[in-house]
Amino acid sequence: MSNPKFYGAGFPYRTIKEVPGTLIVLEGTDGVGRSTQVDLLRTWLEDEGFAVSDTGLKRSPLCEPGLEAAKNGHTLSPLTMSLFYATDFADRLENQIIPALKAGFLVLSDRYFYSIIARDIVRGADPERARQVYGFALKPDIVLYLRTDITTLTTRMILGGGFDHWESGMDIHCADNLYDSFRLYQTQVMEQLDGMATEYGFTTIDASRSIHEVFEDLRRAIKPLLPRIR
Repeated sequence: MSNPKFYGAGFPYRTIKEVPGTLIVLEGTDGVGRSTQVDLLRTWLEDEGFAVSDTGLKRSPLCEPGLEAAKNGHTLSPLTMSLFYATDFADRLENQIIPALKAGFLVLSDRYFYSIIARDIVRGADPERARQVYGFALKPDIVLYLRTDITTLTTRMILGGGFDHWESGMDIHCADNLYDSFRLYQTQVMEQLDGMATEYGFTTIDASRSIHEVFEDLRRAIKPLLPRIR
């Protein structure tokens, strides 16, 4: 990414001319296995001699404490949630992602702004306005979209940590119980991400398979961006 490109005007107060690093984004619904794959990719890339930085939603020191407190208290309206996540993303992009890219790091992002937009739209946001908010966002070198069907996703959640209030869309009353609400909410989020896969040129990876099979597909997709890797 020698010459950075943005989805809009970029940061109006900051000119960014050169970033020698590589920005790799893993997208997908809750519970699809992104975090596991980010950990595997980081280990692989570091073993190959690359400097790697990873980030993800809710990791901004500016926003994380307040966002977590609001979510724990179930006090977030859709608009407040949208603004919180937009601020979190902007802070991480400016103060974590771009500095790492300028230093030549490979940056692994566990989701980007696409998931935020998808969730905002499901909660009633205007699709065009939701996209305009992120005109400051840097275009990644590649977006790898981990996708599975809703039945597989639901089974994984049941066998894993169970259902979460927000990840199940209970705040917008998708259904009167966590199970049905999760299926309805995540299906709608998935529909939004499916549309973005075409709009933004995602590389779609079948995440219904084993962790190893998914990892191998991710490696194959990333290798062309990293010519030094054998």
